[in-house]
Amino acid sequence: MNLKIKITAICLGIFSFTSAQNDLKLWYDKPAAIWNEALPLGNGRLGAMVFGDPAVERLQLNEETIWAGSPNSNAHSKSIESLPIVRKLIFEGKFDEAQDLATKDIMSQTNDGMPYQTFGSVYISFPGHQKYSNYYRDLDISNASAKVKYTVNGVEFTREIITAFSDQVIAVKLSASKPGQITCNVFMNSPIDKTVPSTEGNQIILSGVGTNFEGVKGKVKFQGRLTAKNKGGEIDASNGVLSINKADEVTLYISIATNFKNYKDISGDEIAKSKDYLAKAEIKDFETIKKAHTEYYQKFFNRVALDLGSNENAKKPTNERIRDFSKQFDPQLAALYFQFGRYLLISSSQPGGQPANLQGIWNDMVTPPWDSKYTTNINAEMNYWPAQVTNLQEMHEPFLQMAKELSVTGAETAKMMYNASGWVLHHNTDIWRVTAPVDSAASGMWPTGGAWVCQDLWERYLYTGDKKYLAEIYPIMKGAADFFLDFMIVDPNTGYLVVVPSSSPENTHAGGTGKSTIASGTTMDNQLIFDLFTHVMEASTLVSPDAAYAKKVSDALAKMLPMKIGKHNQLQEWQDDWDDPKDNHRHVSHLYGLYPSNQISPIKTPELFEAAKQSLIYRTDESTGWSMGWKVNLWARLLDGNHAYKLIQDQLHLVTADQRKGGGTYPNMLDAHQPFQIDGNFGCTAGIAEMLMQSQEDAIQLLPALPTVWKDGSVNGLVARGGFVIDMTWKNNKVLTLKIYSKIGGNCRLKVENTLKGSSIKKAKGKNGNALFYDVEVKKPIISNEAKLEKVKLPNYNVYDMNMKAGQTYTFTGN
Repeated sequence: MNLKIKITAICLGIFSFTSAQNDLKLWYDKPAAIWNEALPLGNGRLGAMVFGDPAVERLQLNEETIWAGSPNSNAHSKSIESLPIVRKLIFEGKFDEAQDLATKDIMSQTNDGMPYQTFGSVYISFPGHQKYSNYYRDLDISNASAKVKYTVNGVEFTREIITAFSDQVIAVKLSASKPGQITCNVFMNSPIDKTVPSTEGNQIILSGVGTNFEGVKGKVKFQGRLTAKNKGGEIDASNGVLSINKADEVTLYISIATNFKNYKDISGDEIAKSKDYLAKAEIKDFETIKKAHTEYYQKFFNRVALDLGSNENAKKPTNERIRDFSKQFDPQLAALYFQFGRYLLISSSQPGGQPANLQGIWNDMVTPPWDSKYTTNINAEMNYWPAQVTNLQEMHEPFLQMAKELSVTGAETAKMMYNASGWVLHHNTDIWRVTAPVDSAASGMWPTGGAWVCQDLWERYLYTGDKKYLAEIYPIMKGAADFFLDFMIVDPNTGYLVVVPSSSPENTHAGGTGKSTIASGTTMDNQLIFDLFTHVMEASTLVSPDAAYAKKVSDALAKMLPMKIGKHNQLQEWQDDWDDPKDNHRHVSHLYGLYPSNQISPIKTPELFEAAKQSLIYRTDESTGWSMGWKVNLWARLLDGNHAYKLIQDQLHLVTADQRKGGGTYPNMLDAHQPFQIDGNFGCTAGIAEMLMQSQEDAIQLLPALPTVWKDGSVNGLVARGGFVIDMTWKNNKVLTLKIYSKIGGNCRLKVENTLKGSSIKKAKGKNGNALFYDVEVKKPIISNEAKLEKVKLPNYNVYDMNMKAGQTYTFTGN
C-alpha cells in the first residue's frame, strides 16, 4: 500500500485569508500587579510588557539582541582524552562514575552560555490618578495593540500602545475625553549596572552595556531614546525626565538599538541606529504608524481563523475564564488561546531577526531562569511547531538562520572536542551560538541537538517542496549526519551502533544508583538519528545524488537499535528495560518518534503505537506547562481528541501567587513552566492544529482528534504537508464543507470519516480540476478522472485522491 503524497515543485506564493477575527481580545478589569499579569507586545525585535496602572504606567522593554557577554566559543579539547574512558565506564555499567567524569572533563570549561537581558522600563507617572473607576485594559491580538481606559474625576483617559512592525519603535498614544487633561512625567531606568540616563534636546536617553558573565566580558552596547509629540499643553525634557503639562493628546515614541550585527560581529553603531529609528518615526502621527503596523501584522495573522463556538463565558475577564476553564465550557477561550500562540510567534520571531528564545522576547531580568537561552533538547524546537501548520512560514526563518550559524560553530566544537567531522550541538545555545555541552552531564551530556534541528529543517521542506531551499540546507543536514557517522560506536554489549555518551534528556534511569542520566543508545537518540539519516538520503537523491555516501549512511542505519517494547508494555526509553511505570518525568523524549516525528503510527507500527500510548499513560497528564503542550500533540497523534482536550484544560489552569503549583497558564495567558516559558503556548497552538488536521501519514486526515465538545466549528488556513491549505466547517463532529487550495500542485490524498458529496470545482488560474472520490464502503470511485487510485483498506475512513495544479482550489460538501 502506498499512501505517499508526491510533492513536486512548489510555489512560494502566499495564500491569505481575510476572515473576520472576532472576540480576539484578552481583557481585564484591574491593572497588572505583577509581571505575569502584564500584557505582551512585540514586533520581533522589540518587546513590551504593558502593566496598565493608572497612576504609574510601566512598560517593561526588551530588544532581542541585548545579551550578556560577547562573541565567544565554549568548546575545549580536554574532552578528547576523557571520552573513551567515559564510554568504557558506561559500557561497564558504571554510570555514576561516567557521569562524574563527563561533568569534570567534557562539560564546558569556560562558560555555560550567556543570558538574555532586559533593556529596562519606561514609566509614565500621572499625578492624581491613584483613585479611578471604570477600569479596562486589553490586548487585541487581531491588530497587535494594547489599550488601557479608566475614569478620574469624570474624565475618561485612554492609552494605546503598539510595538510598530513597520516603524520599529514603541508608540504610545495618551488621550482624554476633555482637553488639557494629559499631565505626566516620563522616564526610563534599567536594572543593568552603569546604565546612563541623559537628555538631548527634546529626547531622554538611556545607554548601557550588557553585563559580564562567567568570565566573558559584556560588549553589547545599547541605547534607548524617547521623545513626545503633543497637541496642546507643554513638554519639557531635562535631567532624564520628559514632563508633559496639560496637553490634549500626546504620542510617545521609543526607540532601542544595539551594536549587534551577528553572532560574531558587534561593530554596529547603536547610537546612530537609535537616532535613525526615532527620527523616521516621530515625523508620523500615531494613526499613520498604527495603520502600517496593523496592515503588516494582519498579513500574517489573518491567514488562519478558528471558530469553536462561543457562549456567555466570553464576556468575563480573561483571568476568570482561565481560572474556570476546567469546570465550564468556554470554546472561544480555546480558540483565543490557539490564536494567542500565533500572535506570540509573529511578535517574537520576524524574518531577519533572532529566533524566539525560552521567553520569546519578553524578559524583565538581567539573569533570567535558564538564562532565557535556546534549550535544544525540546524547547527551542517546540517554539516553531506552529510555524508551518498555522500558516506562519516566514516566522520560521530566524530559526533556520540560527541552524546555519550553529553548523559553523558546531563544526569547530565537533573537531576540537571529539575529533569528529561535521557539526555538533548539545542541549543549549545562545545568541553567540555556543555549541559545547553546558551545565552538568546530568542535563548537558546530550550531543543530538543537531539532529533535531535538522528534523525541523526537513519539515519546512515537506510543507514547501522548495528544491532551492533543500539544496541550501542539504549541506547542514549532511554535516550533522557526518558528525554521527564519526561519533557513533558499536556497543560491545549489544553489537548495535550507538550514540554514547548521551542521555534521554534530563531523566534519570535505573542503572547504577539510579541517580544518573548518562547512558548509551537511548531511544530518542536512535529516533533522531533515524530521521536524520533517512532525510539526508532522501535529500541527497533530490539535490545532490551520491550513491557511495547514501550507502554509507544506509549501512550505519542498518546497525542501529530498533525501538523496543518493555515489560510494562511500554515503549522503552533506554536500551535496557529500565522504565518505571511510576515515573512522571516532564520530558517524554522517547515519544519523539510519535510526535513531532512519524516513526510510530497506527498504520505503520500498530504495536509501537500502543506501547507509546502506554508510556504516555504512565507519565500522567499534569506537568510543567511546556510538557503539557507536548502531550496535547501526542494525544492528538494517538487520535484521542478527548484526552488531548483534557490536557488543554490542564494547561489552561490559572497560575497565580496563591493558586496552583506546577504548570499551567498565568493571568496574561503566558505559559507557566513555572516560571514563564513561551514554549508551552506554542506547543498548545500546534496541538490544537493537530487535533483538527494531520498530514504526517502521507495523506491529509481531517478532524483526526476532534473532542466531542467541539462538535460544531470551522477553521480556515491550516497548511498540510505538500502545500495544501485547508478551510473546513464541521457539524456534529463530521466534515460539512471543505475547500482545498494547492500552493504547489501534486497529488492530494484525503482521509475523512464521512463521505464528501458532490463537487463544486472552482476555477483557479483559468483551469478546472477534477477530483476522484473513493468510498471504502462501496469499493468504487464516485467521480473519476485520469488519476490512478490504489485500493487501500482503511477502516472507518473514506479516501479521496486529487491531482491538483498549483493555484487550484477544490470545494466539497459532506453528507
